[in-house]
Amino acid sequence: MYALRPFFIAFGLIIGVVSYEHSPTNASYPWSERIDFPLIPVAVSMIPKSGNLLVWSAYKNETFGVDASGVTQTAIYNLTDGTVNRYSIDHTEHDMFCPGISLDFQGNIIVSGGDTEEKTSIYDGQSWKAAADMQIPRGYQASTTITDGRIFTIGGSFSGGIGGKNGEIYDPEADKWIMLPGCSAEPMLTNDAGGLYRSDNHAWLFAWSNGSVLQAGPSPKMHWFDTRGNGFTTFAGTRANDSDAMTGTAIMYDAGKGKILTLGGAPSYNDSLATSNAHIITVRKPGEPVSVETLDNMHSARAFANSVILPDGRVFVVGGQSHPIVFTDGNSSMVPEMWDPKTKKFTELPALPTPRNYHSTALLLPNATVFVGGGGLCPWKCDINHLDAHIYTPPYFFESDGVTPATRPIITHIPNPILKVGQTLNVTLSKPVESYQKLTFSMIRMASSTHTVNTDQRRVNVSPQAATSTLFTLGLPRDPGVLLPGYWHLFAMLNGVPSIAETILVEPPLA
Repeated sequence: MYALRPFFIAFGLIIGVVSYEHSPTNASYPWSERIDFPLIPVAVSMIPKSGNLLVWSAYKNETFGVDASGVTQTAIYNLTDGTVNRYSIDHTEHDMFCPGISLDFQGNIIVSGGDTEEKTSIYDGQSWKAAADMQIPRGYQASTTITDGRIFTIGGSFSGGIGGKNGEIYDPEADKWIMLPGCSAEPMLTNDAGGLYRSDNHAWLFAWSNGSVLQAGPSPKMHWFDTRGNGFTTFAGTRANDSDAMTGTAIMYDAGKGKILTLGGAPSYNDSLATSNAHIITVRKPGEPVSVETLDNMHSARAFANSVILPDGRVFVVGGQSHPIVFTDGNSSMVPEMWDPKTKKFTELPALPTPRNYHSTALLLPNATVFVGGGGLCPWKCDINHLDAHIYTPPYFFESDGVTPATRPIITHIPNPILKVGQTLNVTLSKPVESYQKLTFSMIRMASSTHTVNTDQRRVNVSPQAATSTLFTLGLPRDPGVLLPGYWHLFAMLNGVPSIAETILVEPPLA
């Protein structure tokens, strides 16, 4: 139940507060009790500076539509005490439904386009502010932060007119969007039955070295976008025998080795059969062709699913439909899967409590569990709106019997949590480590999620060198295309069991 506590603050109105308890006792049913929200979690993002979760829908809690007043219903989910505070944001005049989302180098959440198709809004961890309008109005685009701190976006014919949604780039320091005439959206179009309105949606974008961006899908033809100067585009190869994979997912699960996992999707956005296809893309130098490995398929076909990188490098795949039809719960893929990069195989997991399809989200939390929520938000009143979420507890929290809680390592001290790309990080654990071979570290960039798109998440392995049995020195990657500056979660893993994450701010390398 919601306990109404209305009062005004600087940037919105708190509508209600709700708390919950979450305590899975074994791996056979790893789902929490339902967490009720006052709105549908259609978009979510970590708030790097507070460690909480920002959630939003549209101008209303349970439906969307063109709203001339530019209102967005938002909420903050406090991960410490489990409360959910709702705010109605109107001063930026931006309905932030169906946007591009990127976390910049300072941990600001930059939201562009959507229902108010030209607007940009920035959440700095405490309040929202309006930023410069885009040059091209758009919605359903993807955006990604690149190595010089700017944010690249392309596609998005859902809003602001159909076609011509070519690349542009936002400079946070100048608060200005600049067109990149050499980065056309035309090469990446899919052959969607819905036409151009659908064929430039939700690009799979990955920032890489020297300001480059790889477009890995959803079209099988892949491209490099170079954002320097006026920009230019280079063909990067074809994703093996994959078809158009609209509303599939793509995840950079090992950035140090340039490894991207692509999963599922469908030939058309709506009313076409999804695939269970899986591929690994290996990225090397910008502008060079990528290599593609075809994997054994997932157990379930999925479009509208979400995929989340876990600290141990495995990928959790959840939700979606075998025959995607927007605003429905039919044909739901209710059995999540786990992909293991060591075996390159998928394992089925205990079933979802609730269908999570179109307009659902999923995100890794700093305690190494996974937030899974949303679905619905019809343009009319409907019965498949899911104003809730569950927390998934991965099997690494339990011993091999699936019942006994595993012992987690504890990070007690990091003297330099703010450092530059390529520097070393010192980490102290609470207890001595007897076998260093059983200890690993990984960093996962804090992320956002909406409409299957999460261009912020990526993972790097970090090799430890022991100074003592409790003190370890970690050498960070030297390429900002690998260790993209911004806020990261650092996990220590002992025998594959992750610690609670520590927050690390990675700054750009010295010029």
